[in-house]
Amino acid sequence: MNTTAFSKDLKPLKIQQWAEEDRPREKLLLKGNSALSDAELIAILIGSGTVAMSAVELAKLILNNCNNDLNQLAKLTINDLKKIKGIGEAKAITIISALELGRRRKALESSALPRINQSRDVYELMIPHLIDLPHEEFWVIYLNKANIVIQSKQMSKGGIAGTVVDQKLIFKLAIELMASSIVLVHNHPSGNRQPSHQDTDLTQKMKSTGNFLDVKVIDHIIFTNNSYFSYADEGLL
Repeated sequence: MNTTAFSKDLKPLKIQQWAEEDRPREKLLLKGNSALSDAELIAILIGSGTVAMSAVELAKLILNNCNNDLNQLAKLTINDLKKIKGIGEAKAITIISALELGRRRKALESSALPRINQSRDVYELMIPHLIDLPHEEFWVIYLNKANIVIQSKQMSKGGIAGTVVDQKLIFKLAIELMASSIVLVHNHPSGNRQPSHQDTDLTQKMKSTGNFLDVKVIDHIIFTNNSYFSYADEGLL
């Protein structure tokens, strides 16, 4: 047999030509959603591939462009996705919508955490609000005497390098809410969880103002996508 001549006629199989148990939709029905790879789940979302590649192969290409990291995929915009050959506006919107639903589900889970007992509780509470942001935001969590969350509020939004914080507005709301204590939270889009000199100066100023007004600053969390820094845990408050 002339295997060389035979191989030149081979073409990629369409998903419909795969064994039934290997097709993403059928695999989900037969084995459950946890049995599917990230690429197979994305393939179901985008529905179809291109002339040159199947939906699964296209999904693998999408993931390859994000180093197979779903967190990186979540940061992409519709225009970013459209730069990938085979991804048009409709497919890009579908992927973005699915990722947004995941964020909202996480937000609902976090809303069931009404009490702050440790720094990790703060981090988990803020994940839906600060994960994947390309800019800095400053939030304040207002607590009652039992450390139950009264309200979490974004106080400012800035650029990549920083954001402006107005102490007067923060403590005005604390008094209106009759909060006993507050937790300061801001994110570092760079991924560096270490505080800057400005972060530490602000923390000390907020602590002094809080002591004067009898609204204790119990922590300042610097949030990154993978970890966080806690002033309280480090003994800096």
